[in-house]
Amino acid sequence: MHLNLHGRTKPVSRRGFLQLSSAAGLMGSNFLSQIGVSAEQLKKEQRACILVWLAGAPSQMDTFDPKPGTPNGGATKSIKTAVPGIEIAEFFPKVAQMMNDVSIIRSMAGKEAAHERGTYHLHTGRRLTGTLKFPSFGSVVANEIGDPDFDLPNFVSIGKTVSSGFLGVRVAPFVVNRPGELPANVSTVIAQERQRKRLALLKSQDSDFEKAGAAELVKEHELLYRRATRLMASPGLKAFQLETASESDKLAYGKTPLGQGLLVARQLVEAGVPFVEVRRGGWDMHSNLWRNMPRAAADVDNGLSQLMTDLKQRGMFEKTLVICMGEFGRTPKINARPPAPGRDHWARNFATLLAGSGIKGGQVVGKTDVNGQEIIDRPVEVEDLFQTLCKSMGVNADKELYSTSGRPLRIVDGGEPVSEILA
Repeated sequence: MHLNLHGRTKPVSRRGFLQLSSAAGLMGSNFLSQIGVSAEQLKKEQRACILVWLAGAPSQMDTFDPKPGTPNGGATKSIKTAVPGIEIAEFFPKVAQMMNDVSIIRSMAGKEAAHERGTYHLHTGRRLTGTLKFPSFGSVVANEIGDPDFDLPNFVSIGKTVSSGFLGVRVAPFVVNRPGELPANVSTVIAQERQRKRLALLKSQDSDFEKAGAAELVKEHELLYRRATRLMASPGLKAFQLETASESDKLAYGKTPLGQGLLVARQLVEAGVPFVEVRRGGWDMHSNLWRNMPRAAADVDNGLSQLMTDLKQRGMFEKTLVICMGEFGRTPKINARPPAPGRDHWARNFATLLAGSGIKGGQVVGKTDVNGQEIIDRPVEVEDLFQTLCKSMGVNADKELYSTSGRPLRIVDGGEPVSEILA
């Protein structure tokens, strides 16, 4: 790579470029323009994000904001972490030992306590209103720092997720239902002649659609065909699969869908995919919470800690943002549902874990009262969280994107970055 310094071109190593990029993040965009660093060059930094999505909404009081010894705390005990004074729930001993690398927000203030609406809110930073569909953060990252000419998708989701909204198919999530396996409609063994005939037939059908007034839809179809053809021929497909992963790696992550999904996520990020989401359901614990929590939490504790360990060992942690969260929290008050109690939906306060790219470790932001019912220090709105995610990823949160009708819409509408956890 070469940088233009005062009219003279000077070669810069990859390491040197990354150091300059870090400095630029501190000094602002003027520094970038002065040294001639373009947005395209920044994309080559290979910054990435892995979202560990806990579908169903985990209990904050039984994960990262425990209240042992109180009526609302239930049977969950707290354990010490690697950072003196910070304790988390007993179900996360491995994450506890990595607290120096992790920040926790305990004062997330949501507004949606229904699963679909909460999922949309925590994926897009917007509430589900009207007919306009906003893009998920994964699609925003794919749009802003993804390479449109990349052989692999710029947004991969292992499990279902929120769509790309008005940004369209170009940055839509490529959904993999089972980690280590490609979707059934993506095959690398289709004979070339058979593939050519299929594409010719599709082109003929699209020609009829276009004549009927569906030109925009045809353009999207053509883009999908090109991407699918390129993907099928890409050597990067091996990043989706686990055949070449060592048995020790598979065991380290845990032979569960989440564990293997996080191993695939690591491979995809290594291959250059800027955003990967891995979904782990089973957190809607209205009943049997203390029977179900140990297994669900152990799955996350094992896979998440191994992911962060691997990213550090590979020199990728400082440029890979790791997020672990669900759509809202659970009621501080324990219910009496048979056959055993649990917690119901609660959006007033919940917890989120962040680590990696641009995030300070060993930090806790916000505080709830002794019963876990009220935020008593530093409430963090969803917009604040998304401002923080954008800052971490080098995305301009104030940039305007345009809806299909041409309406300008900022990536994040309001809020301020949580400065306490930003390096």
